[in-house]
Amino acid sequence: MQFLDDSVYIENVMNGDTASFAGLVDKHRDMVYTIALRIARNHHDAEEIAQDAFLKVYRSLDSFRQQSKFTTWLYRIVYNTAISRVRKKRHETTAIDEALIENYSVDEVHSQVQGLDEEEQKMLIDATLDKLPEEESTLISLYYLSECSVDEISQITGLTLSNVKVRLHRTRKKMYTLMQQMLTYNMDIPPQAAG
Repeated sequence: MQFLDDSVYIENVMNGDTASFAGLVDKHRDMVYTIALRIARNHHDAEEIAQDAFLKVYRSLDSFRQQSKFTTWLYRIVYNTAISRVRKKRHETTAIDEALIENYSVDEVHSQVQGLDEEEQKMLIDATLDKLPEEESTLISLYYLSECSVDEISQITGLTLSNVKVRLHRTRKKMYTLMQQMLTYNMDIPPQAAG
């Protein structure tokens, strides 16, 4: 499906064509859901967060000043909505020993991952993202899946630019460590992805 530029949908909605908001929802639904899921870790909650976020966007559309990209504003609303929901329902996450993180081999992990087919790689990456704390998983999703810049991620999350860079670096190292563990010990990934 070919989508229009966000500004066209926004202008139409602001001019009374409320049905145009469906175009924004359709265009951004997948990434909104992905951000919500990365934080909530639950499909049902992610769906509710996405709906709540789109409702907030619709109600606040007249306050969008277009000083930043629409997606930056939208993702910040999704991020804040999801964080608020998760604070009410704390999940335990996998703690990774910092010494272990320092001793990973990127080349070794990269080589093992390259030996997997595309579907197996996707399952491994999804399993790894599921093991990361919500905020780290979200940062990776925003940077790689949504292709947000460090500056946009800073605006979305409220973190400083340097903090975003440091967290992305540390999170990538954690991901390699987790992938190494999963590939070595066949941990928590579907059997076909363990190879």
